[in-house]
Amino acid sequence: MRELQFREALREAMSEEMRRDPNVFLMGEEVAEYNGAYKVSQGMLDEFGAKRVIDTPIAELGFAGIGIGAAINGLRPIVEFMTFNFSLVAIDQVINSAAKMMSMSGGQFPCPIVFRGPTGNAGMLSSQHSQSFDNWFANTPGLKVVVPATPADAKGLLKTSIRDNDPVIFMESELMYGDKGLVPDEEYLIPIGSADIKKQGTDVTIVTFGKMLSRVVLPAVPELEKEGINAEIIDLRSIRPIDYKTVVESVKKTNRCVVVEESWPLGCIATEITYHLQRHVFDYLDAPVIRVTSKDLPLPYAPTLIEEIMPTPPKVVKAVKEVLYRN
Repeated sequence: MRELQFREALREAMSEEMRRDPNVFLMGEEVAEYNGAYKVSQGMLDEFGAKRVIDTPIAELGFAGIGIGAAINGLRPIVEFMTFNFSLVAIDQVINSAAKMMSMSGGQFPCPIVFRGPTGNAGMLSSQHSQSFDNWFANTPGLKVVVPATPADAKGLLKTSIRDNDPVIFMESELMYGDKGLVPDEEYLIPIGSADIKKQGTDVTIVTFGKMLSRVVLPAVPELEKEGINAEIIDLRSIRPIDYKTVVESVKKTNRCVVVEESWPLGCIATEITYHLQRHVFDYLDAPVIRVTSKDLPLPYAPTLIEEIMPTPPKVVKAVKEVLYRN
């Protein structure tokens, strides 16, 4: 095992897959000469050359379309969005071309492409650069959506995503690129659609994904333990497909659930998890499921307002106490 930064784990995944398969290439804004906006692709231009690490214009719709065309013609593109806020410019290509290609071609044209980059709030970037569209993409048949929370998960899931024959949305976070964690020395893959229990517990199940794990849920654990609350923490890792089985089995044991998500409340993944639990394990629930999401507002610039709108550790503690009837 080695300790790597999140960005280094992503770089290893891409580089290993590009060495393994000459059809894999990387394209996006500033990925080559500048070594990546967040230095994820640092050094890759030197190793793989300008034909496989390609700087694009600031034209997301255009280079997303180029990537999709390359994918249906036998290549395996990795398309980097500088932020998924900018993916809205390209969303017609992602939704109406990549996601539907296999179905509309009657299975003749797979579309093995990865769209990756940071999502969500990164601190005082205001409303247009702080959005979480995870659930938008997860709502789309034909896409797979991966949102890793640790360097080890990021590497294993990105390698799997690159090898997948379906389009994969791979969402990261600017705030996490410098996070460090242990990563196996040997090659490994993590299947898409497999959740991970980050902490075993008996009193309540907390379901989350992405940076909510390290920034919100895990920091709440010491306060919960002071109250004698032993929480089980599930990291979904991917939100299309969702590993319902792991969540269900945990809730059968704890009988209570809190779902923590960065997105806005209406139509979010937390709502889907809540529906699934009431539909399939209603008789096991000792309390209604509670969700902790962002408030239903655009995210402002002011840090005090960000704190008010975003999920925070105190909000998770409050929700857990409420589901345990301790408030």
